[in-house]
Amino acid sequence: MADLLLVRHGETEWSRSHQHTSWTDVPLTPRGEEQARSLRQRLAVRKIGLILVSPMERAVRTARLAGLEDFTVEPDLREWDYGGYEGITTDEVHRTRPDWDLWTDGVPPGGPDHPGESPEGIGARVDRVLARIAPELAAADGADVVLVAHAHVLRVLTARRLGLPPSAGALFRLDTATVSRLGTEHGRPAMVAWNVGSESISGQGATDGGGTPAG
Repeated sequence: MADLLLVRHGETEWSRSHQHTSWTDVPLTPRGEEQARSLRQRLAVRKIGLILVSPMERAVRTARLAGLEDFTVEPDLREWDYGGYEGITTDEVHRTRPDWDLWTDGVPPGGPDHPGESPEGIGARVDRVLARIAPELAAADGADVVLVAHAHVLRVLTARRLGLPPSAGALFRLDTATVSRLGTEHGRPAMVAWNVGSESISGQGATDGGGTPAG
């Protein structure tokens, strides 16, 4: 069976400042573009088949800089709709809601176009992605499937791939411009490698109390 490779986009100004970023199309920083280019060598050694990319420019740009040109845009890979918390950091939310937890509480509405998503809502969305790629992962040619997207949506997708509830995505920290690999063991989905990138390995990707930079 093929492996599932998860690529989080490179750094943006909002990921650096820990602001929740879903529909706001913040571009990669120069450093984020360099991070994305650094993925080329790691991905070039894999036999890759299907590539699905979030429609947001930060993900599309990362895919192209990483050498992933022949991709399909997948709307269901957009980031968690943060509703009224778009552009807000976790620390700022905690000033008025000290017990708030994205993974269990969801977010307040942000207007008619961005009502926000619950953990169950985004879980249903990533389940559709997993159903779409299931035949590719089971194909005899063993070509990997690559998903290029955002921190929280990929963390929820990982939880669902491993048979866990959406809220279990809280267990899987994901830094910018990293590659993670989900494979199988004895016919069951299993984590093979996680959050692999030069900064993650060195510890330089560590975040402050706000947690993994969102988006």
